[in-house]
Formats: sequence, C-alpha cells, structure tokens
Amino acid sequence: MFKLYFTVEKIEKNLTELKDYIYKGTIDIPAFQYKEWEFGEEDKYAYTPDFDDRNWKNFQIGESWGGYDKSAWFRTTVSIPEEWKNERLVLHFLVGPRDGGGSTAESLLYVNGTPLQGIDVWHEEAWLPPEFLQNDQIRIAIKAWSGVLNPPDRRRFKTARLACVDVSTEKYYYLAHTLANTVKVLDENDLRRTKMLQLLNESILKIDFLKPGSTFFYQSIHEAYEFLKSKVDQFGEMDELKPLVTALGHSHIDMAWLWRLVHSREKASRTFSTVLHLMRQYPDYRYIHTSPQLYKYLKEDYPEIFEKVKEKIASGEWEITGGMWIEPDTNVPNGESLIRQIQFGKRFMKEEFGVDTRVVWLPDVFGYSWALPQIMKKSGIDSFMTTKISWSQYNRFPFDTFNWRGIDGTEMFTHFITTPEEGAKQYTYNGMVEPASVKGIWDAYQQKEVNDELLLAFGWGDGGGGPTKDMIESAEAMKNLPGLPRVQMDKAEPYFERLRDRVKDKTLPVWDGELYLEYHRGTYTSQAALKRANRKAEFTYHNAEWLSVLSDQLTAQSNYPHATLNEGWEMLLLNQFHDILPGSSIRQVNEDARRDYAAVQNIGEKVINEAKSSIEQNIQMEQDGIVVYNSLSYQRDGFIEVPVSTIFTEATTIVDEVGNTLPAQVIQAENSPKVLIQAKNVPALGYKTFKLSKSSVSESGFVVKKDYIENDFYQIRFNEKGQITSLFDKRFAREVLAKGARGNVLQTFEDKPMNFDAWDIDLYYQEKMREVDRLASVEVHEEGPIRGSLKFTWEFYDSTITQYISVYKNSPRIDFRTLVDWQEKQTLLKVAFPVNIRSTKATYDIQFGNIERPTHWNTSWDHARFEVVGHKWVDLSEGNFGVSLLNDCKYGHDVKDNVLRLTLIKSAINPDETADRGVHEFTYSLVPHKGDWREGNIVKEAYNLNVPLLAGELKANQNGSLPATNQFAEIDNDNVLLETVKKAEDDDAVLVRFYEYKHYRNQTNVSFEKPIKKAVECNLIEEEEKGADYQNQTLTFSVAPYEIKTFKIWF
Repeated sequence: MFKLYFTVEKIEKNLTELKDYIYKGTIDIPAFQYKEWEFGEEDKYAYTPDFDDRNWKNFQIGESWGGYDKSAWFRTTVSIPEEWKNERLVLHFLVGPRDGGGSTAESLLYVNGTPLQGIDVWHEEAWLPPEFLQNDQIRIAIKAWSGVLNPPDRRRFKTARLACVDVSTEKYYYLAHTLANTVKVLDENDLRRTKMLQLLNESILKIDFLKPGSTFFYQSIHEAYEFLKSKVDQFGEMDELKPLVTALGHSHIDMAWLWRLVHSREKASRTFSTVLHLMRQYPDYRYIHTSPQLYKYLKEDYPEIFEKVKEKIASGEWEITGGMWIEPDTNVPNGESLIRQIQFGKRFMKEEFGVDTRVVWLPDVFGYSWALPQIMKKSGIDSFMTTKISWSQYNRFPFDTFNWRGIDGTEMFTHFITTPEEGAKQYTYNGMVEPASVKGIWDAYQQKEVNDELLLAFGWGDGGGGPTKDMIESAEAMKNLPGLPRVQMDKAEPYFERLRDRVKDKTLPVWDGELYLEYHRGTYTSQAALKRANRKAEFTYHNAEWLSVLSDQLTAQSNYPHATLNEGWEMLLLNQFHDILPGSSIRQVNEDARRDYAAVQNIGEKVINEAKSSIEQNIQMEQDGIVVYNSLSYQRDGFIEVPVSTIFTEATTIVDEVGNTLPAQVIQAENSPKVLIQAKNVPALGYKTFKLSKSSVSESGFVVKKDYIENDFYQIRFNEKGQITSLFDKRFAREVLAKGARGNVLQTFEDKPMNFDAWDIDLYYQEKMREVDRLASVEVHEEGPIRGSLKFTWEFYDSTITQYISVYKNSPRIDFRTLVDWQEKQTLLKVAFPVNIRSTKATYDIQFGNIERPTHWNTSWDHARFEVVGHKWVDLSEGNFGVSLLNDCKYGHDVKDNVLRLTLIKSAINPDETADRGVHEFTYSLVPHKGDWREGNIVKEAYNLNVPLLAGELKANQNGSLPATNQFAEIDNDNVLLETVKKAEDDDAVLVRFYEYKHYRNQTNVSFEKPIKKAVECNLIEEEEKGADYQNQTLTFSVAPYEIKTFKIWF
C-alpha cells in the first residue's frame, strides 16, 4: 500500500513544505553600518553597544564585502515588536554564502555587547533569550571573516532578518524528519518500519495544508505534533533489547591547516559561543573539546566567553578530556615531547578547571607510535580513542575495542569510534546524529560480543563550528525509536568508565605493536624544514634543561629558568600539531611555524648560553683553554668545530689532562674558518677542560682522491657519477654493498598521489624512478688529520645537490652532509644503499626504544608498510654483521629485502604550492658494524650524530671554584640511558628520566656527583608514586625491556 501511494515520497515533500512555515513571521533587517579591515587589524571593541560607528559606510543587504582573509564589522539596531515579546524569536543571517568559492564566511554575533554565538553555513540562526526581549530594541554587531580557503572575490551578505518561530511546527518537523530518515534505513520487510511509516502518515494527514500560515494550519500542526510525540514515547515497548549509542557534541578544531593559527583562535570564539548558546536551549546537551592550548587562547582573547565555558565545565555539561596540550602528531615528536604534551595538557586542565583528564583523544592523527601505551599509562591516562586507523588503504583493523600492548608490555584500553561517513569507507569524528549514522555505528562495530554501548562524537569539525540545533533535535527524537539503537547524551570519561567496567571480566583482544596508518605516509617527510627544526629544538631543550640543573648545582644558585623554558616548550608543543609538523598545511601556516621554531630555538640557546656562562666563569684554569660539555649519559669522544678567535687561532690545538696533544684540523665553514678538534673521554652529563697548545700533530692516516677515500676503517670507491661502487670494511674484510650494486644512489620519483598531495605517498611512485647522476664536479675537500672529505655536486633539472662525504680518524661513521637547492615539484628524493645483508626484518629507532618491521611483502599488512617512520636510525643485520643508516632530521624510511632507503624530500604542491622548494641541509651517516645494532653501539652512534658536544672558551682563572672535569651521573649498565635531566615543576628536586633501550632486564645503579638526600619514583608527569632505593650517592632500580623510569631526587 505504501509503495502504491508513494507514502515516503509524499511525507518528504510535505516536510519540505512544512519547514518553510517554522517561521510564522519575519522582519527584514535591511541595512548595517559597516567597516572592513585586513584580518587581525579590525577594531576589537566594535561589539560594544555605544561604539561610535557614524563614520562607517552604510551597507545594504545584498551588497558584497570581503575578499581573501578580510575582517568586517556589521552593526545595526533591531526593533522588537510588542506582540512578539513572549514568542520564541531568532535572528537569521546568511553573512557570506559559498557563492562559487571554496568556503563560506564565519562570524561571531554580539547582542547588546554580549557574544551570543557563531554564525556560519551550519549555524544560520541564533535564538534570542528572554532577557534581550525586555526592551523595544536590541543592538547587534557581527564580526565577520571572509576566509582563506579559495573565497570568492567578494562575499554577498544575502540575508538578515528577525523571525518569530512556531514552536510546535519546529518540534514536529524535527521529530517527523528523524522518523522519515529512520524509515529509510530499515529493511522494507521490518514490521517496525511499517508501523513507523503508518504512524508518520497518520500524523501528516492531521495537518491542514488548505491555508498554510493560517491559525487553523498552525493549530493542526500542534495537534499532529502532540499525537506523534505521544506515540513515539510508547516506542520503547517495541524494542526491549537494544544497543545504546552515547552521543557527545564535538567540534574538532585544527589548530592550523587550511587556515592559520590566528584564524583558529577566532574559530574557537565562534564555536564555543555557539555551544554555550545551544546549552541554554537544550539542558541534556553535552559537549567535548580537548585542547588546553585553545582554552588558553580563549582566556587571552575572549575572557567573557572563557568564564562561561568554565561555568559549564563546573556544572558537568562541558567536557575537557583529551590528555594532551594539543592533538599532536605521534610519529615525528620524540618521546620527551609526547610526555610534555600530556604533562602540560593535564597541568593546565587541573589548574584552570580542577579536572584531571584520563582519556587521550586523538581522532585525526596519522598513525600511533608503539611507545604510546607506556607513555599514556605512566602519565595517568586510562583510555585511548581514535578513528583514524579506519582510513587505512589496504586492511581493515580487526578490533574496535581492545587492549593495545606497547613496546614494554604496558596495555592501554583502546576504543575506536565507528561512526560511518556518508559516501566513504572510513569512520568519522565529525559525525552526524541521524538514523543512518546511529544504525551504522552499531552495524560496523566488531566487538558486539563484549559491548553494546558505543560513543558517537557529532558536530561539524576540522574548521570548527560544532553541533547544530538540528543534530540535537535529532538525538532527542532518537532516544528510543524502533529499529535503531537507543540514543542518550553523555560525556566521554563516563562512557569509558562504563565501557571498562563492562568488559573487565571478559576476554578482550590484544594488539601488540604500533597502530600503523596505511595512509598519509608522506607526512613523515613533507615540509622538511619543520621536521629539521623540530628535531633540533627537542635536543636543544634537552641540553638547556640539563645545563640549567648543572649550573645551579655547581654554582649553588637557584636560577633554573622554569618560565622561560616552559614558554619555549609550549610553542614547541603547539607546532607539533597533527597538521603543522606533518607538513600538511597551507603555505602561510608553514611560514608561521618556521618563525615559531626559530623563536623556540632562540629561547633554548639563550638558556644554554646563560647556563654555560655561569659555569665557565667559575672554572679554575691556569691558562686559556676550552671546556667541552657532554649532555649524554655516557662518556664519549666527539668532534667539535671551534670558531677561530683571539684565543683559539688556526694554529691552536688542545692538550688533555695528562699532557697529550690532540690533533686539530683547520676547516672552512661557511665564510669563516674553524678548527676541528676531537675531544676524548668527556664525562657523562658533564664537562671536561682542555688546555690550548700551539704544537701540532702531523698524523693523517687518510687517502683522499676524487674517486677514492681510505681510512683505518674503509676503502671507498666512486664511479664517474659520484656513486659508491665499493665500500670495503677493512675491520671485517668484507664488502658492505651487494654484489654489482652502487651505494649512496640519489633517486627521484614522480610523486602524484591519488588524493592528498602533501599527505600521501602511493605505492605506484616506485614505477617511475630517475637517478641523480649528472655529476657537475668533485673535489678533494679535506685530508685530515681528523677528517677526510670529498665534495660532490650534482645537477638535477632546476635543482643542485652538494654533498660532503666524510670519514674520520677514530670513528666508523661515514657522514654524508648534504646541501640541496631543491626546485622540483611533486618529486620525491630518496637515497639508497643496497647492502650485502640477508635479513627478513629491519630495526627502526622510535621513541624510547625501537621496532622491528619485515623487509618482505608476504602479506597485505607487510605490503602496506612500504613507507614507515623511524627516528635517528634504521638497521639491517644478519648474525655477525650489520649496516645502520643514521640521520639528523629525517623520518621516512623503506627497507625492502636488502636495500636501505631514506626519504629526503617530498615537494608536494597542495595545500602549499611551494612546499620543500628552497635550500635544505641534512646529514645522514652509514655505520657498518659487527653483530646487530646492539653490538654495533648504534643507539649511541645516532645520539652522537644528533647531539654533538658543546664547547666554550675559557680564559685563565686562578680563582675559580670549579674543577677541571665534572660528571653529573654515571650509569653502570650499558643498556640504560638517562634521557632527561630537569628541575621538577613543583619543588626543589631534580627530575631524572631513564629508559632501557636494548630489550634487557636487569638492575641498574646510577652514581651521582652529589650525595642523595631523598629520592622518590614518580610517574612521567612528576606525580610521586613510591620511595626509591638509594644509598649515599647511588640510586638503584630495576628495569624491564624498554621500560621508562622517572625519579625525583633531592641533593
């Protein structure tokens, strides 16, 4: 019958017609006073009712405004009819429709000086609360932004009006519309569909469409609504056993992406105002936003909105869980950065709102490091949520609720949101609350046998905006509809508490390994300048914190620069956002990030210089000399380039503590000469002084020719293209390269991914490879006694690559210091080393440990990992020999069979048309070694490359109080590193953080320079947990494989 009468189609048509009568009366707002600015230059006080706008232009509705990144204020007075003062009134605006552009305008509406809500394509209507209707007029101001995502040349302000809402018509429309959509998703043979459609039809037949807009018309709608509502309230009897969907309002606001950070600060004001305004209308509405950084900006920019948000957090309506400072990338930041993300995030939430967040919420991040479970668990996190793994290209992840086992064995309770996205196979964190998504989230969920309650995050996101009235009304209507899961509003932390409790006695699946996203593999490499700046900054702050502690201890001062370092850390953490550091943002964002990273580096270097100065002016020296600092936790030798000065001339070398003169080598660095020296036996986390000498050491031990280099370790031969044809390891009498292969081959690939240019590398890139083999010049650059180098220059179309290939007197490292002027587009640059190694797995450095991945493509899971992330090194080893490839700022790798490859440059054209064009500087190093990476000491070799020794000049100082050498700490086991030394945040203790990196289990003793007064073990965010075992100057503890240990020590 229903098909015969086209009942579904009839109902949809009736509802479309009915929607036009929700407004039972409107009054146009014809004109505004108007002024336009460049974004960020607008008058910040134009929202106030008594603001003088008499010199502004008169703007008529229908006229145009804007352009690229423009701000405008629109101000006017609206009269309230007396007969409407007891009605539900709304303001309705179309401030800047799409009009052929790539985006719509976004605005913040003020009424009588109060920020009311955001106005955008999803929020065109703003309810006027009763307090605004007490007088005859209201003063409105609209702060509008034209946008940056391909806006039209001018935007048309299309609509402005005051409207009187018929509440019954509005309620009926949303309820009937939701039921009609439910009918669409149920099977035609489902009796519940038949009953629901019959009920809908009965209610529609009660509406008198003879004279739309008449009193009789609206009375009939009221009767239809009361009938339909009463019947819907009885639907619970039709379904007793149903899953539950917990709906939570959410607005994912990318800190920067297709807009700049300054724009996101404004997006927060608009989005949060809208949320607050909806909360006044819907008491059951619950909302989450996760970023402390954005709350901090809101407090600075819009304190009135911030205070209202704070009230809603206190009342329990607004949730702030998320666990981190921002939602960062987790592939590229180092382990300490990930800890600080949680520490800074949780600390802000506790101090501002009195809330301890327990869930890490990372819905849109491009893969998740295997180190994360331990980092989260030891930072007070109970649960982890994402949706992004559903974007994988090849394989469906087998679980949606599971325990994720980390690198050390720590398990983190994990849940994936499975909300379907219309027209796509992946799931979304920007969900809709409609029958298709509520039914679809349950249909897609894989762990139905252990859990029947799912979390649905709904609202417009990425660019903010958040939930709409339509979504909330739909959620209300779906509380208990036949054929659908039940729907309720609640927050994420209570949801996860219920979920953990529900499955605690059940067998959950376990995923033991990284959460690798089979997509967006280009984010390991895009915007190489940002990757380099991040790596350098992380180690600069490592040095700055340790030196500041050392300075305070040695000089008996308390000058630790907490505020300065935290200012730098906050900026560093911000720029690790998952579209900034991965390189997937527009050009302006990348320019901002480069400036931020420069500021971060300047702050860190200033702290280092102040700490060094404090130490150096107190070191006793009989004559001029230098002091060499080692910020790593093991004694080491290292190379230092000292600028030529009045103290350190080109004829200067250094003498150690027993009178041995160490070799020195004059080198040309940029435009000024330097002296290269090798300092030996520099203490762990300490310093060592060296006297200066004018005597020279003549030893060389190098043979350097244009096609050949030899030192004590290797014989290296080059062909006419500058590629290595033979790398013979003299120590083990074996050829490192595969038979007939060439090493250090620079390879380019046409890189045109299917979907997301800056994000993706698709497998077919390998089908089209060209070598960089047009050698323009080669020359002998250095010939010892410390280092021997060849300088190669290649030309590739519009680009130039200059490389200094260096070997050393006392190091097995072969360095490839590279300067690139890159002008190619959509061209991937890699370097390849086919080595004489047979292994089915390679080992990659990651945060606080390492991970093994297959070198074969046996399965689709192996195949999908054709590009993977690694930090400072990757190693390929067989039983008694191996080869490691180190780097100082790269992350993309691929190891297939016996070929080690490092990805150097990506050069996408979207969303930044200039990405990676310009000058690059980086170093990668090859280290052949005995045994595997452990026996080859590769972890320390990689640290040595990334964290060089520091030096300072010393003038003779007979009155100094500090000794010639100092060591902060000494570790008795080679498998443990002291990664972080800093002042504790809240007391006078020194915080020390260790990690085990060789997959060993043992007891470790750490001897400090000073006696220990007190020591406690704490979690990663400095919360004390238990007493530590110590005696005199020695701290003792046990470590498990890849375990992180953190202590607070009072000296």
